[in-house]
Amino acid sequence: MADSPPIKTAPPGGAAGPERLDREVILLGLVIVAGTLMAILDTTIVNVALQTLGRDFDAGLSTIQWVITGYLLAMGTVIPLTGWAIDRFGGRRVWMTSIVLFVAGSALSGAAWNIESLIGFRVLQGLGGGMLMPTGMAILSMAAGPHRMGRIMSIVGVPMLLGPVLGPVIGGWLVEDVDWRWIFFVNLPVGALALALAWWKVPRGGGEDRTAALDLRGLLLLPPGFVLLIYGLSTASSNGGFGRPSTLGWLAGGAALVALFTLHGLSRGERALIDVRLFADRTFASACAAVFFVGMALMGSMLLIPLYFQIARGEGALAAGLLLAPQGLGAATAMPIAGVVTDKLGAGRIVPIGIVLLVAGTIPFALVEADTSYWLLGGALYVRGLGLGCTMMPTMSAALTTLSRAAVSRATGSLNIIVQLGGSVGTALLAVVLSREITDRIPQQGGRKGGVAAMGEIPDRVREQVAPKLADAFGFTFWVALIVTAVLIVPALLLPRHGAQAKNVKEEDTPPLIG
Repeated sequence: MADSPPIKTAPPGGAAGPERLDREVILLGLVIVAGTLMAILDTTIVNVALQTLGRDFDAGLSTIQWVITGYLLAMGTVIPLTGWAIDRFGGRRVWMTSIVLFVAGSALSGAAWNIESLIGFRVLQGLGGGMLMPTGMAILSMAAGPHRMGRIMSIVGVPMLLGPVLGPVIGGWLVEDVDWRWIFFVNLPVGALALALAWWKVPRGGGEDRTAALDLRGLLLLPPGFVLLIYGLSTASSNGGFGRPSTLGWLAGGAALVALFTLHGLSRGERALIDVRLFADRTFASACAAVFFVGMALMGSMLLIPLYFQIARGEGALAAGLLLAPQGLGAATAMPIAGVVTDKLGAGRIVPIGIVLLVAGTIPFALVEADTSYWLLGGALYVRGLGLGCTMMPTMSAALTTLSRAAVSRATGSLNIIVQLGGSVGTALLAVVLSREITDRIPQQGGRKGGVAAMGEIPDRVREQVAPKLADAFGFTFWVALIVTAVLIVPALLLPRHGAQAKNVKEEDTPPLIG
C-alpha cells in the first residue's frame, strides 16, 4: 500500500493559535483513539472477571491479583522506553508494533490454559498497551503543533473518560453471557481495525536517531526491584504474614535493587530510566507522592468493589459492572471542571477537595453491612468518581509547573511510571488484606486459597449465613483503602496554589508528553 502523505504541522507561534483542527488531524486523532481505547478499557474490563478466573483456575486472590498487577507493571516498565523507541524507529513503527504486541497478548490471554500462562500473556499485553498512549500523543503533537494540544487532548481524552464507565459493563456482559475468554478476544477485531487505520493514516517519517541512548542498566534494576517488592507483598497473605522469612527475603531483595537504581540514577542524571534528580524539586516530589497514592486508591478500589458485589452480595459479573459504573460517571463529570480550576487557581486548591470527596465516598464501603442499600453505595461511588476526577490529572499537571522546559518530557514519563506502580502496590496490598480477613473470619470457606475460588461456589443459603462476616472482611479492607486515600492530604497541601498564568513553562513551548 502506498505511503500516506505526511500531515502538515501548523507553524509555531501565536498566530496559529486560533487555527482550527483540520480534517486530516481530526481523522488522525480518531485513529489514535481507536488504539488507545483498547488499552484503557483493558485496565478495567478484567476486574469483574477475577472471581470467575479464581474459580476456573482454582487460584486464590493473592495469585489472581497478578492478572491485574502484572499488566500494570508491564505498562509501567515500557513507558520510559517509548521516547527512545520513537527517536530510534519513528512513531508509526512504534505505534503499529504496540498494537501488534497488545493484540498478540490478548489472543494468547484468551487461550490461556492455567493461571501462570494467563499472567505471562497479560504481561505481554501490558508491554504493548503501555506504549500506546504516549506514542499516540507524540504522533498527534507532531501533527497538530504544540499550540493546538489542548484541542487534540479533547479528542484523546475520550477513551480516558469512557474506559472506567464502559470497561466493567462490557467485561461483566462478556463474562456472564458469553465466556471470560472473550474479554481478551474482543480486542482482536478492534486491534485489526486499529492496525489497518494506522497503516492508512499514521504518517511515516522520523526515527533512525542512532544516538538515542537506552538506560539498559536502569531497566535491569528498577522494574525487577518493584516486581520483587510486590511479589513479597503478595506472599504475605499466607501463614506467617510479613514475618515469614521468604516474604522478608523478597522485600529485602526488591528494596536493594531499587536502592541500587537510585545510586545509578544519581550518577547517570537525565539519561537514567527515571531522572532521580527531579525529586529535588519539592513540587514534583510532592506530586509524585500524591500520584502514587492516587494510583493505589484507584486500582485498589477497582479490585475490591467488583469483588464485594460478587462475593459478599452474590451478584453476577454484569450486575457488578453496572453497579461500578457510577464511579466512572463521577470521574467523567469532574475531570473537565477540575482542569479549568487547576489552570485558573492551581492544583493545590482543587486536589484537597478531591481527597475529601474520595474519603467521603469510601466511608460507606468501610461501614458496609450485609444488606447495605445499593442506592447508598451507588451514590458513594459517584462521589468517589468526583474525587478521582479532581485528583489524578490536576496532580500530574502540578508536577510540571516548576520544572524547566527540557525536564518536562522526562518528568511526565516518570509520573506515568509512578501511577502504574502505585496501582500495582494498591492492588497487591488490598488483595493481601482481603484474603487474610476472609480466611480469618470464615476459615472453612477461605482456607489456603484466600477465599476467592470458594466464595464463588457457595450456595445462596450458605452465603446468607456468612454474609455478615463477609461484609466485615470487606469493610475492614475498605478501611485500609480509606487510610491510604487520607494519606494523600499530606503531599496535596504542598502542591502549588497558583494558576497557569504563573507557570514558568509556556503552554506552546511544552514538548509532547512522552516518557
